[in-house]
Amino acid sequence: MAKDKLTDYDSTASGNLDVGGISVAEGMLPSGVNNAIREQMSHLADFAAGTSGVDVLKLQDDTDTNSIKLQAPASVTATTTFTLPDGDGASGQAMITDGAGTLSWAAPYGNRNLIINGAMQVVQRGTSATGITGGGFHTVDRLNNLLTSAGTWTFSQDTDVPSGQGFSYSNKRQCTTANASLGSGSYFVDYYSIEGQDLQQLAFGTSSAKSLTLSFWVKTNKTGTYQITFTTASASKSIGSSYTVNAANTWEKKTLTIVGDTASGIVNDNTVGLTIEMWYAAGTDFNSGTMPTAWEARVTADRAAALTVNLADSTSNYLNITGLQLEVGEQATPFEHRSFGDELARCQRYYYQTWPVGVSTSTDLTADNYDLGVMMHINDSKIMLGNKSLPVTMRASPSVTILSPTSASGKFWDEESDTDLNFSTTGSQIRFSPDEIVLQEYDPGATIRRPAWIHIFCSAEL
Repeated sequence: MAKDKLTDYDSTASGNLDVGGISVAEGMLPSGVNNAIREQMSHLADFAAGTSGVDVLKLQDDTDTNSIKLQAPASVTATTTFTLPDGDGASGQAMITDGAGTLSWAAPYGNRNLIINGAMQVVQRGTSATGITGGGFHTVDRLNNLLTSAGTWTFSQDTDVPSGQGFSYSNKRQCTTANASLGSGSYFVDYYSIEGQDLQQLAFGTSSAKSLTLSFWVKTNKTGTYQITFTTASASKSIGSSYTVNAANTWEKKTLTIVGDTASGIVNDNTVGLTIEMWYAAGTDFNSGTMPTAWEARVTADRAAALTVNLADSTSNYLNITGLQLEVGEQATPFEHRSFGDELARCQRYYYQTWPVGVSTSTDLTADNYDLGVMMHINDSKIMLGNKSLPVTMRASPSVTILSPTSASGKFWDEESDTDLNFSTTGSQIRFSPDEIVLQEYDPGATIRRPAWIHIFCSAEL
């Protein structure tokens, strides 16, 4: 029969008597030989181009005994080219595609995002905060802020999100009082910290130090170049990367990759291992140097050296961010969506309050909210005792603040009379561990034996 593809040929040389229907028997005319060679060459060209000729690629072992075969599916709907990565991946990594046929090594999907609450779901402290002129945790859990002399801001959990990505919320910062002339020491930074013991897989300080990839979605009216600076706390070394907002008022996905530090390790405990600074405004103290593109001793003037915008220069300025993900490797994978309960528990390792999630401390805490508080016990000797087992083990023994239904201190809720009673802050004793809070108050101002409730919040933030 006519040979039209390479797999039609016999593996025994003497068994191949024709090429594409052209006889190759001994004694054939030279013109026939020429035609057979041309036919064979066309088959080889098709094979080299991947257009036809083989649907199974067989890789034979050295003894020609066994082989590994790569086979196309029985029906292919479209022609696809896969581009293999340059080199082998790290131990435990898998090969993934970017959706366009380029393959790379990355951590397997699942439990790969080193950022907690990257989808901006959890807001234990409240959904909005106004009049912000200084740093702190204002709304979205785990995302800290550094702010000095760079305007006044409103922070909020916002429902403006990139379409089709599975997000429900973003974290918005809106300028309400501008500062178009920043002082040398002015700055506005989002700030995220990760425990060192959660970063040992990076193998920093060894020749096997792994790269990190940060990805996120951003929307702002302020186009230009922004800088992100990574710092290892124990070594006080930094590396930077920049991204450009190209279109105003448009959700854009940004991806940044940094190399691992082969020279200096990360502390292996529950203190700060790595910080991520996302710069929005900076005075000359922070932007007069050069952005470090390799790990180097931290220099203050380099921390925002690539920043070309001042997000604080107009009350029209805003910036939303969501889908914050940090993962091992050089490839950004799709965002790892975790359940609300999972993210809440992760956040409560650093901050926990005994009133409902999303209710700010400035809001009256009514009796209806006290089913989540610490139950106290008043006896005839004016001694009030109570304890609260924390829902998760906190990062460290927390700092504890006692709150009340209607003010910042001085009261607890009497369940029987459904009223506030005096609460003396003098003489109170609080003992706490990462797992439990125990409170004893010697003079609560009541002599009746009955239950009461009190609210606390606990902070073990990095």
